[in-house]
Amino acid sequence: MSSHLKAVALPGRKGKGKILEIERLQKVFPMDGGFLPVLEEITFLAESGELICILGRSGCGKSTLLKILAGFVPPSFGKVLIKGTPVKSPGPDRCVIFQEDALFPWLSVRENIAFGLTGRDQSKKSRTLEVERFLELVGLGEFGDYLPHEISGGMKQRVALARVLILKPEVLLMDEPFASLDAQSREEMQNLLLTLWQELAHTILFVTHDVNEAVILADRILLMSKNPGRIREEIRVDLPRPRSRDSSALLNFSRRLYEALRD
Repeated sequence: MSSHLKAVALPGRKGKGKILEIERLQKVFPMDGGFLPVLEEITFLAESGELICILGRSGCGKSTLLKILAGFVPPSFGKVLIKGTPVKSPGPDRCVIFQEDALFPWLSVRENIAFGLTGRDQSKKSRTLEVERFLELVGLGEFGDYLPHEISGGMKQRVALARVLILKPEVLLMDEPFASLDAQSREEMQNLLLTLWQELAHTILFVTHDVNEAVILADRILLMSKNPGRIREEIRVDLPRPRSRDSSALLNFSRRLYEALRD
């Protein structure tokens, strides 16, 4: 374990109850008549209501890990359990937000948010009220009738966030969702995510290669190495919330994390 940062042996916030278990996860892809190991011996727990950032350089298998947790890709070995039940396929208990917003361009902001509720046993009035609630939660109350091409990239990610949160998933899986945004929009989205997380209390696994983003957001950081992807350290971010981006404590933590990432 690196001496630069404080790591913890027991993951998650005490008393919350584990929701996600990953045990000895491995992923191997066939390649040129052989095999390419992408993930090796990935083991960790996620507690209910915890915000975990998975941090590592490009090519360390972060996105592959998230796809396995989502049920999009099967592991080669090991298991993923959500509340003790094996993950075999995608499910409504796990929702994913990617870097691209993936909105339906022909639907309005309001219709995009409501899309996931289609077919649910819910009255039209109840569905309408719920959509309006989430429009307000993500700060888009005045933009419900706009089409995706009429709003900014940051606003599109707000719609994408509302569209999955309205489904009330137990685990939110986020794959570098703010990476393509400008610095101001990215900061606004980070602040919004923290506000929604504190209000809705869902569990978040957030993939990023941005050290500052990880320190600002996370309860705990899983630091990954590559070739193949492994978890090098589990680091508790023991800075009080709300976290000031220009505080000396946060900047020093980020600097030490950069050094650990280079090791």
